[in-house]
Amino acid sequence: MYAEHRYAPAQSRAVSLGGALLINGALIAGLIFSAPHVISKGPEGGIKVIDIFDPPAPPPDEIKPEPKPQPNDARVPEPTAPRPEVPTESDNPLKVGPVIDGPILPPLPQPSGNGDGGAVVEPAPPLPALIAAEQDPRFLKDFQPGYPSVELRAQRDGLVRIRVLIGTDGRVKAAEQVSATSDAFFEATRRQALSKWRFKPAARGGVPQESWKVMNVRFRIEDQ
Repeated sequence: MYAEHRYAPAQSRAVSLGGALLINGALIAGLIFSAPHVISKGPEGGIKVIDIFDPPAPPPDEIKPEPKPQPNDARVPEPTAPRPEVPTESDNPLKVGPVIDGPILPPLPQPSGNGDGGAVVEPAPPLPALIAAEQDPRFLKDFQPGYPSVELRAQRDGLVRIRVLIGTDGRVKAAEQVSATSDAFFEATRRQALSKWRFKPAARGGVPQESWKVMNVRFRIEDQ
């Protein structure tokens, strides 16, 4: 009932292992020696190495100082040569001098000034005073305006301050309201001034002048 076993001695196994290692080693050695030489050999004797050192520093006595920069604004003066003067001789015996024939005239009068050589301009004479315009007494009866009917029915008094421009002919050329109790009072006064009022015009040195004048006009019920 037992399987058949063959017994191999230990010595025979060791011999087989050694033979296998010997065969493998022979194969590897043959491959090494049969391969081509890829790396070439260097020159005979090897590579020579040369040491390189920095040049030695010069001694302190041989060091020259660096030149200092010159300023930009330093300019060398341009050379100038003296102007040559050549002496000349003249055959003319006459000499030019300050010879004056006739009487000596007095010096011209110097213009009056303020000390610095400039002439003083005389100030212009002042203008004559302006004489204000006045009412012409011949037209005083036409001064008072008519009473406005609206204010008359209301039995109301009024006061108007009006500013008029008097021309050179004495007539009123324009009228402006300064103050008024009502527009009705002012309108009645403005119409009267432009149509009926007359003045002696303002004058300056006898010449008629246009001028403005403020007038007061009163409206009273008791005067109606």
